[in-house]
Amino acid sequence: MIYVFDTNTFSDLFKSFYRGRFPSLWEKYDEIVQDEMITSTREVSREIESGPIEALKVWVAKNPNVFSTPTAKEAEFVKEIYRVKHFQQNIEQKKLLKGGFNADPFIIAKAKIVEGTVVTLEKPVRNGVKIPNICDHFHIPCIDLEQFMEEEEWQF
Repeated sequence: MIYVFDTNTFSDLFKSFYRGRFPSLWEKYDEIVQDEMITSTREVSREIESGPIEALKVWVAKNPNVFSTPTAKEAEFVKEIYRVKHFQQNIEQKKLLKGGFNADPFIIAKAKIVEGTVVTLEKPVRNGVKIPNICDHFHIPCIDLEQFMEEEEWQF
């Protein structure tokens, strides 16, 4: 199984589960990262780099292979997402104008192309344009962090 992590998933892990307090969790996490079961996109690394969590920034710098540049196939799928007029609302103009990033479509496209599962803390919203809504439309598996841990049968 390949998991494509959203920015908020990385952030929650690094804010909530301190390495010094949860060593067995981090051993399992590091193992599946090494096995290339966790991946993401360059756009997620850019969001992390502009964020407040220093430990996460250090981890990203040490693990650049997790954050790949979108492929041509992924870019084509991003275009397919935005061909759905409703999903064009996902582009946050205010965020982009302030120099922010919009990793959402790239996360979804990566999962589609690698036949992976998106892991995000976002929840679906009725008639929404959140990651789970878009994944559902395109039949891409989408779970939250706890479901990820359940799928990996993690217990501590």
